Amino acid sequence: MKYARLTKEQFEELHQEFINFLATQSITAEEWNTIKTNKPEVAEQELDVFSDLIWEGVLSKVDYLEHISPQHMHLFQCTEKNMRLISLKLKTTEIDITTKEGYNWLRDNLLSDEVEFFAAQKDYSEDKGLDKFKLIQEGAHITKGQLFNYFENLVGKTN
Repeated sequence: MKYARLTKEQFEELHQEFINFLATQSITAEEWNTIKTNKPEVAEQELDVFSDLIWEGVLSKVDYLEHISPQHMHLFQCTEKNMRLISLKLKTTEIDITTKEGYNWLRDNLLSDEVEFFAAQKDYSEDKGLDKFKLIQEGAHITKGQLFNYFENLVGKTN
């Protein structure tokens, strides 16, 4: 298994897609029930293959990721060849930007000495899907990139 098995809830959401996946292998509902009962290891392999296929599809469409913690904001743009990062770091530990109040403070104090900006880019390893997946496992969320684009414009104007 390349990524991670989908959760029970995710499998329930993708019930029809899983049925279609089994159908592409000419496995009927009756045969699937027999496999689950008599060959659980084969059923586990099918679940793993399906999970990897779903992750491949999702990760191939990821353009932006965000990872926000109390004093850091890591915003990633996933381009064809590399990942671009805009990172904000608070010098104070008294502000938590994961709260509404902390985020409002950040918005009001963006250009103060209490906020540091960093920008970088990194080429993907041999497997860009896995690179994105690792960030998600570490707590990043897939987004539409509004924060990345906002801060890219801001950083570009301050440089």
